[in-house]
Amino acid sequence: MIKFLLGLVVGIGLVLLAGYLFATRGGIFMGINGGPLPLEQSIAEKAISASIGESSHDQSPLPADETNLLAGARVYQKNCAGCHGGLDQPESALAKRFYPHPPSLLLPGKGVTDDPVGATHWVVKNGVRFSAMPSYEGKLNDAEIWQVSLFLHNVDKLPSSVQEVLRQRSD
Repeated sequence: MIKFLLGLVVGIGLVLLAGYLFATRGGIFMGINGGPLPLEQSIAEKAISASIGESSHDQSPLPADETNLLAGARVYQKNCAGCHGGLDQPESALAKRFYPHPPSLLLPGKGVTDDPVGATHWVVKNGVRFSAMPSYEGKLNDAEIWQVSLFLHNVDKLPSSVQEVLRQRSD
């Protein structure tokens, strides 16, 4: 039994040592053009989902009316469009220099329209570690965070007045 436990500990230690040496001796390309590492995207998605947790069930205290969608569009234009793109402009030049690339959040893609509004609120408020997504807590108030979250959740069904504001500012 002692030999088995000793062998198990030594085996685990060797695997960890091999992983450390692989990573620190250039075995992992850390540039942004190298693509994701094995399981990287899966692990990151699971970690983000676990962090968001019950917040995904949060409902906005604000209605998704034209006033709040317009305010959310203005918050987006000022704080988000530089990385996530404008209307009918899926990717900014800046976004191409990040890894992982910030997703396009406006049309023609689906953005985060299928995500719960509470999950989008959590991401905007807290940011995402190991990405370029900053936390906007302290920069935006909670109403503004909800407004931009509602805007992004409804980007595929915006009133024409909101779309017009986006087109004027992105031209």
